[in-house]
Amino acid sequence: MLYSVVVHTAEEGGFWVEVPALPGCYSQGESVEESLKNVGEAIELYLEVLRDEGRDVPKDAEVVYQVSVAV
Repeated sequence: MLYSVVVHTAEEGGFWVEVPALPGCYSQGESVEESLKNVGEAIELYLEVLRDEGRDVPKDAEVVYQVSVAV
């Protein structure tokens, strides 16, 4: 499965990543690459728990865009 993720710069350094389709699914890392690897593992664990509990696995219906606004 593919899931959209949002990568954020962490205030303390490094990056943190959220998965909009999976509430509460986050991860972090020192680089973007490490963060994406880590969030992939977090997604796998998240889905494993859902399956173990007999719950439905959400599909990624999110489309993430950046919007530029003049300020």
